Amino acid sequence: MKTVYTCFSTDVIHDGHKNIIEQASRYGRVIVGCLSDKEMIRCTKFPTKTIEERIALYRSLEGVEGVVIQDDMLYNDVIEKLHPDYVVHGDNWKSGAEKAVREHVERLVASYGGQIIDIPYTYSEEVKKVDDRLRERLSMPEFRRKRLRQLIDMTPVVKTMEAHSGLTGLIVEKTVVKGLDGRLDQFDAMWISSLCDSTDRGKPDIELVDMTSRLRTINDIMEVTTKPIILDGDTGGLTEHFVYNVRTLERMGVSAVIIEDKTGLKKNSLFGTEVEQSQDSIEHFSAKISAGKRAQLSEDFMIIARIESLILEKGMEDALQRAYAFTEAGADGIMIHSRKKDPTEIFTFCDRFREWDKKTPLVVVPTSFNQVTEDIFAAHGVNIVIYANQLMRAAFPVMKQTAEEILRSHRAQEVDSALMPFKDIIRLIDTL
Repeated sequence: MKTVYTCFSTDVIHDGHKNIIEQASRYGRVIVGCLSDKEMIRCTKFPTKTIEERIALYRSLEGVEGVVIQDDMLYNDVIEKLHPDYVVHGDNWKSGAEKAVREHVERLVASYGGQIIDIPYTYSEEVKKVDDRLRERLSMPEFRRKRLRQLIDMTPVVKTMEAHSGLTGLIVEKTVVKGLDGRLDQFDAMWISSLCDSTDRGKPDIELVDMTSRLRTINDIMEVTTKPIILDGDTGGLTEHFVYNVRTLERMGVSAVIIEDKTGLKKNSLFGTEVEQSQDSIEHFSAKISAGKRAQLSEDFMIIARIESLILEKGMEDALQRAYAFTEAGADGIMIHSRKKDPTEIFTFCDRFREWDKKTPLVVVPTSFNQVTEDIFAAHGVNIVIYANQLMRAAFPVMKQTAEEILRSHRAQEVDSALMPFKDIIRLIDTL
């Protein structure tokens, strides 16, 4: 009897999945692949069930003779092991980013005479309801909040992109690309930056935008996305205020807040020593971290300490001393920052910190040292890479250029070829 293989990466079975099993059964014995967690988070969505629960779910389906773990989104492992006569999939992988996966699988099975069978994708109200319920579950605070810790355990580097509005949140949520290795990839988390939040409102980055306004931005993004959120908390403010903000953020479902060890009127770190900036004492900042940790009600929420010693040219030893102290005070992660284009001091800090602490997550924001790839950061013990302001910086020059061209031409025709059709933007929003 011929072998038919199909791969599932779902936590909930609906009519579409049942139809694939039914159609596949006509060609032979059906083996279902359960896509591993690490591959799911790269190309589809974050799992809400464990891999053991998913395997049990697939085994319970009528018509399924066996379930195997698929640990490669390109099917290399299962094709080599099973040599299935047929690979069955919904025809939605014939377009978009998934097309690259289909083409790769087609080459694999063709090498020994196998065949791909594309099943028409099932569109129905029932399927939509199931998908909507799953998305709603992913966006619930209790699921979203803990996801950052889970990602740190599951993936070499948590790829985090800045979002400053519901629309940019959707871009981060839905962007999937074919990487250089042929595999699909997407961002893991979102960073809500104080700088971008202020800039979007046309205000300076001096903590002028209050927490109430920042919470509105978080809420706008949370309403349309499911990925975990890391908030730029500036200095954290007064300790008495910080503990209340921790409880609010935790209740909303934010995964982490990053606070920096500076005091007084906040000045953006990009200015370094060009403007007067005061670094908090180790004792006072440690007490703020400890107070925040005591205030939170779950184990999921993370308080990450951002160290400004390298920015303020206080030296490596000062930075490391602070990292050790803040970790002892309860910090769930350490963010080290630098304005230098040469990443050497970042690598040195990470390597030395890892000699002392193998577990506490390390965070970097490679705005200046942007030539370093994520795998190199991972080799130095970095867990989270934040692309902190690229979407904002990309949008500004294009909008300015468009405004100038319309003024020069006294009409909009000259800029139209550079503009995205609004119907494509609407489609992005309508897929909610």
